[in-house]
Amino acid sequence: MEEHLTDTQQLSNDTTVAAVRSRLPAGASSSEYRARAADDLQELLTVDEVAAVLKVSRSWVYEHTRARGVPPGERLPHIKVGKYVRFDARAVRAFLEKKCRIA
Repeated sequence: MEEHLTDTQQLSNDTTVAAVRSRLPAGASSSEYRARAADDLQELLTVDEVAAVLKVSRSWVYEHTRARGVPPGERLPHIKVGKYVRFDARAVRAFLEKKCRIA
């Protein structure tokens, strides 16, 4: 079966592959690449998990992924997988660090 990807999906796939390759030694085998990519995918969080970590409601999480009503710097970084929204744990941590203010 032939797979058809949009430009955005292809860019996302290329970015993921580049990110995985950048964390492995130059001579790493393809099985090492696949294992690291699988580890990265296990770090995807659901809306419920992000809401629990941030101690906010699910609606707050959804609201902060939308383009309308929330300034770009305030949006939670997310990934759309079909109709589902997922979050990279590292991106959520970086978002929190950026929002953290020292009093």
